[in-house]
Amino acid sequence: MSDTTTLDPAMEQRTPGRVGSGTFHRLLRSPSGLTGLLVLVVLVLLALVSVTGLLPYGPAEQNPAQRLTGPSGDHLLGTDQFGRDVLSRVAAGTGNSLLVAVVAVLIATVIGTAAGIVSGYLQGLPDTVIGGVNNVLFAFPSLLLALTLASVLARNWFTVAIAIAVVYIPIFVRVTRGPVLSLREIDYVKAARATGMGRVGIMAHHVLPNISGILIVQVTLSLSWAVLTEASLSFLGFGTPPPAASLGSMVLEAQTLVMIAPWTMAGPGVAVIALIVGFNLLGDGLRDALDPTSRGR
Repeated sequence: MSDTTTLDPAMEQRTPGRVGSGTFHRLLRSPSGLTGLLVLVVLVLLALVSVTGLLPYGPAEQNPAQRLTGPSGDHLLGTDQFGRDVLSRVAAGTGNSLLVAVVAVLIATVIGTAAGIVSGYLQGLPDTVIGGVNNVLFAFPSLLLALTLASVLARNWFTVAIAIAVVYIPIFVRVTRGPVLSLREIDYVKAARATGMGRVGIMAHHVLPNISGILIVQVTLSLSWAVLTEASLSFLGFGTPPPAASLGSMVLEAQTLVMIAPWTMAGPGVAVIALIVGFNLLGDGLRDALDPTSRGR
């Protein structure tokens, strides 16, 4: 499966433009959406607990006397080879992964959506230039492109987010441009042009709100893959640098310990899977909630 997941054309045709007031209620009635939301709430709370320092151990706190101890009342997920509490490190790593993923997708959403709207609405030279850059970015395997950018930039969490954002910008351009091509021919857009409204005003007040549903679903899908990309970069040594906890680097460190201390692998591995599954289930629920054919059910 490619990590450049986008909405299929049929989905774009079924999805309404605007997010209505009943969207959240339909999301809660969706089994997949509710499950994904609950999973993500638990993980976000775990990350927040780590940030507030409510856990009994710090993620970098070492206790060599208790190295590689199994799960117990003192250490619910055991300790690693340095005596660090695995639960504390999983909580901190989850927070770091979410921070990188959210910032990366936020940057990609803003730049990609703006470029897609301009490309689809103005067409002509802007469409040619943006389309050409998009095709160049799509020509590179996404993980390889992110790995190259992460290795060139100074190594910190923000540059990792930028590297991931560059990979996802063309996805939002492509997802946005198609619906805009149809919206520019809609009667109320033509009426706005006829009344003298400027192109920027039309794109901001008539085009953008009517593709918000598609964008929201794409954001949740991109967040799941951004988490996986960040974990992959950390596993390869190009992610969030130590001493900050990272789920990918924790999995890397646990490779040599999995036979004698499997809990060191299980904690971060389950956290990565839970984040990815949670965002994907939430995306499925949002897709169903925003599907006009399901509103009568």
